[in-house]
Amino acid sequence: MTGTHQRKSTPLVISLRTTVGVVAGAAVLSTAAVAAQAAVFSPGKAEVSAAAAAVQMPGERPRSASPAPKKAKAAKGRPAKKKPTAGEAIKVAKSQLGVEENGSGKTKFQDWYMSTDRAKETVKRDGGSVSGYSEAQWCDMFVSWVGEQVGFSDQVGTDAWTVAHAEWFKKQGRWGTEPKPGAIVFFSWSGDKSTDAIVHVGMVIKDNKDGTVETVEGNTSNAVKVRQRDTGSIVGYGYPEYAK
Repeated sequence: MTGTHQRKSTPLVISLRTTVGVVAGAAVLSTAAVAAQAAVFSPGKAEVSAAAAAVQMPGERPRSASPAPKKAKAAKGRPAKKKPTAGEAIKVAKSQLGVEENGSGKTKFQDWYMSTDRAKETVKRDGGSVSGYSEAQWCDMFVSWVGEQVGFSDQVGTDAWTVAHAEWFKKQGRWGTEPKPGAIVFFSWSGDKSTDAIVHVGMVIKDNKDGTVETVEGNTSNAVKVRQRDTGSIVGYGYPEYAK
């Protein structure tokens, strides 16, 4: 069985060494179907796209009671937020090359995720505890961290569970099979093309035009590395709407 954010092995935890999470005991039966449809959005930010807001799951905590970002910015005379380019997002991701787990299997990406309001929301959705993310697989937390650093979480998404993250892109109408630079790429080592089979995630650097894609990934051999991935292992891509 698969859950939502995997922990290191304990008597009550199923460890698959993927980014698919973990829920102990019978809780997995009641949460997996809901989690696969859960919305992904930027933690604690008032500026969220209308599309992302539209898929917020019933019962999730409201993002903000403040006025719509456009009106608030117009009133204060501030310019609209500048979108990053795909190149800028890739540059931030590659700046973390060589970052690896410490002796306890922890990284700054897990620490960051645990500090966000989004972590509380995904625990409420999936079960477990916020502190459990310190022992979770962190490839999706790395991708989410990159989105936060470039100020684009409402487009990149924020989650610790790859399946829910991919489903969110689908619900946004920003999902496909073309390896565009900066796209969020979802993997299934079995070759299964269903989102339920997704076990890993990264960011596309480029299409090598030879049946492989160059990516930057977290939690690959316990570090952030550049990889050359065969397209046969790729389920699909989520597309942030970067600046041209």
